[in-house]
Amino acid sequence: MKRTKLTVMSALVAVNMLSLGSAFAMSSDSLPPMKTQGSISYLTGGVGKDEAEAIKLAAPKYPLSLEFVQHAKPKNEFLANVDVTIVDQAGATVLKTVSDGPFLLAKVPHGRYTVMAEVNGKTKTMHTTVAAHNPKHLVVVW
Repeated sequence: MKRTKLTVMSALVAVNMLSLGSAFAMSSDSLPPMKTQGSISYLTGGVGKDEAEAIKLAAPKYPLSLEFVQHAKPKNEFLANVDVTIVDQAGATVLKTVSDGPFLLAKVPHGRYTVMAEVNGKTKTMHTTVAAHNPKHLVVVW
């Protein structure tokens, strides 16, 4: 009886692990392509449920993640085509791009940054510190 319970439990664990693995593989396949500018690797996107979920799952692997939102009623709306500039503490522009969706994930070195995001002529500026092994998530709301 004990052996049967153990076998059933082992089978259930294996099935759960397989489904988690396939969910991760599907989410990785749903990620938009990685881009590079100078020494910074980044991706933007999140249009569509699958891609948005894949980006949310991948975000902890990136030192800096940005989310772009328009305040609206009855609920906030995601934004795309946001002009993004990231400047380091020395005043050097490390990334200047246009987001393809409401998310931008960037592999920036640890340090202090100024993030400027512009949409429809309105600019939001945020200051942040990215620490090693401590991903930073900023939500930019207009």
